[in-house]
Amino acid sequence: MSLTLSDIGRIAHLARLNMPPAEAERMLTQLNGFFDIVEQIKAVDTTGVEPLAHPTAVIDHVSLRLRPDVASEPDNREANQKSAPAVERGLFLVPKVIE
Repeated sequence: MSLTLSDIGRIAHLARLNMPPAEAERMLTQLNGFFDIVEQIKAVDTTGVEPLAHPTAVIDHVSLRLRPDVASEPDNREANQKSAPAVERGLFLVPKVIE
Protein backbone atom coordinates (compact mmCIF):
# COMPACT_ATOMS: atom_id res chain seq x y z
CA MET A 1 0.00 0.00 0.00
CA SER A 2 1.34 3.41 -0.89
CA LEU A 3 -0.21 6.78 -0.16
CA THR A 4 -0.15 9.86 -2.39
CA LEU A 5 -0.11 13.55 -1.49
CA SER A 6 -3.83 13.72 -2.24
CA ASP A 7 -4.40 10.93 0.30
CA ILE A 8 -2.45 12.91 2.91
CA GLY A 9 -4.47 16.02 2.07
CA ARG A 10 -7.75 14.11 2.43
CA ILE A 11 -6.69 12.59 5.77
CA ALA A 12 -5.62 16.01 7.03
CA HIS A 13 -8.96 17.48 5.92
CA LEU A 14 -10.92 14.72 7.68
CA ALA A 15 -8.86 15.26 10.84
CA ARG A 16 -9.42 19.02 10.55
CA LEU A 17 -5.67 19.65 10.33
CA ASN A 18 -4.08 22.56 8.53
CA MET A 19 -1.06 20.88 6.96
CA PRO A 20 1.42 22.94 4.95
CA PRO A 21 2.82 21.25 1.80
CA ALA A 22 6.26 20.68 3.39
CA GLU A 23 4.63 18.93 6.34
CA ALA A 24 2.47 16.86 3.98
CA GLU A 25 5.59 15.71 2.11
CA ARG A 26 7.25 14.71 5.37
CA MET A 27 4.12 12.89 6.52
CA LEU A 28 3.87 11.09 3.18
CA THR A 29 7.44 9.81 3.53
CA GLN A 30 6.88 8.69 7.12
CA LEU A 31 3.57 6.93 6.47
CA ASN A 32 4.82 5.17 3.35
CA GLY A 33 7.89 4.07 5.33
CA PHE A 34 5.57 2.63 7.96
CA PHE A 35 3.56 0.76 5.32
CA ASP A 36 6.80 -0.61 3.85
CA ILE A 37 7.69 -2.04 7.26
CA VAL A 38 4.23 -3.58 7.56
CA GLU A 39 4.65 -5.23 4.15
CA GLN A 40 8.02 -6.65 5.23
CA ILE A 41 6.46 -8.09 8.37
CA LYS A 42 3.57 -9.57 6.37
CA ALA A 43 6.09 -11.25 4.04
CA VAL A 44 7.58 -13.34 6.88
CA ASP A 45 6.50 -16.98 6.74
CA THR A 46 4.83 -17.75 10.07
CA THR A 47 3.50 -21.18 9.14
CA GLY A 48 3.61 -23.42 12.19
CA VAL A 49 4.32 -20.61 14.65
CA GLU A 50 1.93 -20.69 17.60
CA PRO A 51 0.56 -17.31 18.71
CA LEU A 52 1.62 -16.21 22.18
CA ALA A 53 -0.99 -16.22 24.90
CA HIS A 54 0.67 -13.09 26.24
CA PRO A 55 3.59 -11.05 24.89
CA THR A 56 5.60 -11.62 28.06
CA ALA A 57 4.94 -15.37 28.11
CA VAL A 58 8.40 -16.09 26.72
CA ILE A 59 10.22 -13.84 29.20
CA ASP A 60 10.79 -15.65 32.49
CA HIS A 61 12.20 -12.73 34.48
CA VAL A 62 9.22 -10.40 33.89
CA SER A 63 7.36 -11.68 36.93
CA LEU A 64 10.32 -10.60 39.06
CA ARG A 65 9.76 -6.99 38.00
CA LEU A 66 6.09 -6.95 38.96
CA ARG A 67 5.28 -5.70 42.43
CA PRO A 68 3.02 -7.72 44.70
CA ASP A 69 -0.68 -6.92 44.53
CA VAL A 70 -1.16 -5.51 48.01
CA ALA A 71 -2.91 -2.41 49.29
CA SER A 72 -0.33 0.31 49.80
CA GLU A 73 -2.64 3.19 50.70
CA PRO A 74 -4.80 3.48 53.82
CA ASP A 75 -8.58 3.27 53.52
CA ASN A 76 -9.78 6.89 53.41
CA ARG A 77 -13.30 6.15 52.22
CA GLU A 78 -15.10 8.09 54.93
CA ALA A 79 -12.85 11.14 54.56
CA ASN A 80 -13.22 11.06 50.78
CA GLN A 81 -17.00 10.80 50.96
CA LYS A 82 -17.50 13.71 53.38
CA SER A 83 -17.78 16.17 50.51
CA ALA A 84 -20.10 13.97 48.42
CA PRO A 85 -23.67 15.23 48.07
CA ALA A 86 -25.15 11.75 48.65
CA VAL A 87 -23.67 8.55 50.08
CA GLU A 88 -25.37 5.31 51.07
CA ARG A 89 -23.69 2.28 52.69
CA GLY A 90 -20.24 3.47 51.60
CA LEU A 91 -21.23 4.12 47.97
CA PHE A 92 -21.53 7.42 46.11
CA LEU A 93 -25.09 8.07 44.94
CA VAL A 94 -25.40 9.75 41.54
CA PRO A 95 -28.40 10.93 39.54
CA LYS A 96 -29.92 8.50 37.08
CA VAL A 97 -28.71 9.39 33.56
CA ILE A 98 -30.39 6.64 31.53
CA GLU A 99 -34.15 6.27 31.51
